[in-house]
Amino acid sequence: MIFDTDLVEATLVRRYKRFLADVVLPDGSEVTAHCPNPGAMIGLCAPGSKVYLLPGKGKLPWSWELVERPEGLIGINTNRPNTLVAEALAADAIPELSGYDVIRREVPYGVNSRIDFLLEGSGRPPAYVEVKNVHLVREPDMAEFPDCVTARGAKHLVELSAMVAAGGRAVMLYVVQLDFCRNFALAGDYDPAYLRAFRAAKDAGVEAYAYDCQVDKKGLRLMRPMRILDR
Repeated sequence: MIFDTDLVEATLVRRYKRFLADVVLPDGSEVTAHCPNPGAMIGLCAPGSKVYLLPGKGKLPWSWELVERPEGLIGINTNRPNTLVAEALAADAIPELSGYDVIRREVPYGVNSRIDFLLEGSGRPPAYVEVKNVHLVREPDMAEFPDCVTARGAKHLVELSAMVAAGGRAVMLYVVQLDFCRNFALAGDYDPAYLRAFRAAKDAGVEAYAYDCQVDKKGLRLMRPMRILDR
């Protein structure tokens, strides 16, 4: 996924009300940018952080896309993972999900839910693929999910388990918007209920994979599988 235009560097003043961030542009002016991320964004909102913006498409003139940490760049836009997975599926670049003839998006399933991707064809059971965005890093070489309580995420795990029970295939795919960690784990201290739901889903036959991303100022690309640690 290549950005439509060059990113603009800015300095973060503060992030607030989840979707707003005050930043200082290179010319010294302070503006409010859209923050396309409803999560806690732990470790990513320190005042003075170097951030990168794209022109906004709504009421605000700018939209926050990347943040720079000592280890490297991190993508914060939670809308990006589905685009990255769609591109990777079209290129047959996710070996665990290769060989399907039809790729459908946002298909209703479960209880008032929509699956991110439904893969069909080749005489195989349909594969229900749920995608989650990851950007939490609290220790070296370890990305984690979630960074806050996600009852909706736990509900998705229960619904994926039901798809396995009905004869389908179910996959939880974690997209880690950074490239400096090789391991992934569940942050059970932030959401014990999600960790319990994840373990129950695994026992029920739900598959789980985590992939990191190449992140630079030109764009993002799904890259390598990561080790998933249960701890």
